[in-house]
Amino acid sequence: MKSSLKHDIQVDIETTFIREQSDVEADRYVFGYTITISNQGSLSARLLNRHWIITDANGKVEEVRGEGVVGEQPYLEPGQHYRYSSGTIIETPVGAMEGDYEMLDDQGEHFVTPIPAFSLQMPNVVH
Repeated sequence: MKSSLKHDIQVDIETTFIREQSDVEADRYVFGYTITISNQGSLSARLLNRHWIITDANGKVEEVRGEGVVGEQPYLEPGQHYRYSSGTIIETPVGAMEGDYEMLDDQGEHFVTPIPAFSLQMPNVVH
């Protein structure tokens, strides 16, 4: 069913703990994430910028802002999706990420797509 919203961008996230790049003794925990961005709206849009808020279990917060994602500014027509993988490093075995994407539609309107909060956790740490 086609959405009647002109801006309806869906963000789905999958995460993984990357043990071989992590160093528990040095408080270095590496996580990978794959994000699928789907345009469910009625207008095409380009992802211009990203904004991340990364929080570890100690409450340390890092904000990251930048152009596009993985060196690209994907253009999504209605019904299209874009998938990319990236990663982050935190100092605790558990943390969280959230943020938003700044988008620009074909009518020249800027809008923000929230990235829902998702957890980063080393396996067998949280029960």
